[in-house]
Amino acid sequence: MKQTADGGRQTAERALPIVEDSPAAEPQGMDRRDAVRMLGAATLAAIGLAAPDVARAADYAGAALQQGAPAYKPIFFTKAEWPMVRALSDLVIPRDARSGSATDAGVPEFMDFIMNDFKWNQKWMRDGLVWLNGECTRRFKRGFVACTSDQQKLVLNDIAFPKKAPAALKPGVEFFTKFRDLTATGFWSSRIGYKDIGYMGNTIVPVWEGCPEPQLQKLGVSYKMSMRPARRR
Repeated sequence: MKQTADGGRQTAERALPIVEDSPAAEPQGMDRRDAVRMLGAATLAAIGLAAPDVARAADYAGAALQQGAPAYKPIFFTKAEWPMVRALSDLVIPRDARSGSATDAGVPEFMDFIMNDFKWNQKWMRDGLVWLNGECTRRFKRGFVACTSDQQKLVLNDIAFPKKAPAALKPGVEFFTKFRDLTATGFWSSRIGYKDIGYMGNTIVPVWEGCPEPQLQKLGVSYKMSMRPARRR
């Protein structure tokens, strides 16, 4: 199975592959989107957000994507930064047969809201985008957006593994870790993200057929067990 650009990491090491195209890069026993989904909760503490803050940002992004809404104009991101944010977020969560990409889900709009309302995040975001452009220019004589997909992946692979990255790339590692986590949070708080994980919300169940047998076995219980409390002797 070919590994494409995804944000992934093991919870302790932040080191699942992001873009390497080789069988060895495939996360064992874990779908690539499942790997990215693990990142969301960690982001809240890392950038100083609470769940209600994320919900407000998700509502904002959802409204910006509604049919008939005017073309979105970023508040925080500059004209030069906006294409970078869109390209980078789609490298973390690209469109595939399962669902849309990060930009389809409104992740850039989600980030713009976060940057504008929670200004302590502005410095790491802006400094990180400058670093990424500078690193691409140093290597390939062109900025991140102007690089080919393969060139972009070469840089991102070098900063996706904090424990393996050279010390000289530490600024890029720290930036990309936060960016990847924020992308995951924005994606899985969106409508597309809900559908991606099969979340159904509050729905009416007309007929209760009981807990599936495999789950009952896992819990070590059955419907044949007595529900009466044991009598005290």
